[in-house]
Amino acid sequence: MSYIFPKMRRFGFSLLRHISSLPLASRTCCLHRRVFTGSYTSTITGHSCQQHRRNMSSSALRQHIQDLSGPEQRLLDKLYEGLIGGQRASLAESITLVETQHPRKKELAQVLLQRVLAYRREQESRNGGKPVAFRVGLSGPPGAGKSSFIEVVGKMLTGRGHKVSVLAVDPSSCTTGGSLMGDKTRMTELSRDMDAFIRPSPASGTLGGVTRTTNEAVVLCEGAGYDIVLVETVGVGQSEFAVADMVDMFVLLIPPAGGDELQGIKRGIIERADLVVVTKADGDLLGPARRIQAEYTSALKLLRRQSKSWNPEVVRASSHTNEGIPEVWAKLESYRDAMLASGELQGRRRAQQKVWMWMSEGLSPSWSSGNHWTALYEEDGRLVADQEAPTHS
Repeated sequence: MSYIFPKMRRFGFSLLRHISSLPLASRTCCLHRRVFTGSYTSTITGHSCQQHRRNMSSSALRQHIQDLSGPEQRLLDKLYEGLIGGQRASLAESITLVETQHPRKKELAQVLLQRVLAYRREQESRNGGKPVAFRVGLSGPPGAGKSSFIEVVGKMLTGRGHKVSVLAVDPSSCTTGGSLMGDKTRMTELSRDMDAFIRPSPASGTLGGVTRTTNEAVVLCEGAGYDIVLVETVGVGQSEFAVADMVDMFVLLIPPAGGDELQGIKRGIIERADLVVVTKADGDLLGPARRIQAEYTSALKLLRRQSKSWNPEVVRASSHTNEGIPEVWAKLESYRDAMLASGELQGRRRAQQKVWMWMSEGLSPSWSSGNHWTALYEEDGRLVADQEAPTHS
């Protein structure tokens, strides 16, 4: 990963040049705590930089827009207007745009994302600073019944007046690179629902159970007016839980024969779960489902709590008989209300913005090194300088 060091060095110097070119008042407004950029150290204090952040963001957006050709500008206007108007075709085309590997189209996708993010911030501001959508990640081993579970839950939610989007990730072949988009086939009823949007995407070699652009797709779904965003991962193992850093709540689905109590206390995906659902709890599998529920309930008591406002629970559900499905959604609502009331959900999203920023740079936020570089991320309407931004050289 030696190529990252000069890239981050250029980023740090360009940031310094930008700050030094600003008027003194803007410089003191830009960052509100100590900044490390390479070997250069300074302390920049000042008042809230919300207005300056908006000016920087809007000026950068205007510069990008000025560089667009006429057809490109018309395409982005069409996608943006259709997206915020709730048109599913525009949402699908926008996700295709952010998934592309074409260099120029990737630049167009960034302009579109900036506009959607600005629109979403306005919505959250009108909502009292609270998120306008609830993001739920659903993961589990192959054959746990994730797609069937999502269809039943999705139909129930659309019947209650919600708009549901499903981002399903399918595994890619290690030999041909292709994917069989089979998740949507299992959601025949939900795929015909006009209040639902299902988007299958290939993993394309990305580890962790998600795709390279899952974060961007979530933002676009929220901009299109979907208040429930469900992210279904590929069939995963114990060490694949990247989706937990993209959603408000992480739900782990396990089949009735999901191991024993020792399996439940192993570190990894189980300790990141906010709720564990034992699926297929009907017929001959009802007995094993009750047993695995009891074992995992006992095991979760030995794991460290992630939240002060919520204790992970283990519940049973059957997509075949619908038994336990309303109770599962009631648990999700209880989690959302508790986390919003305590402010932990907003804090979780701010932390996820940092992870998203570093992953988009090709870095892992868990890496450590002696070199620290400045990076800006948004927190409570301010630009914050991340002192712990690590690099590898």
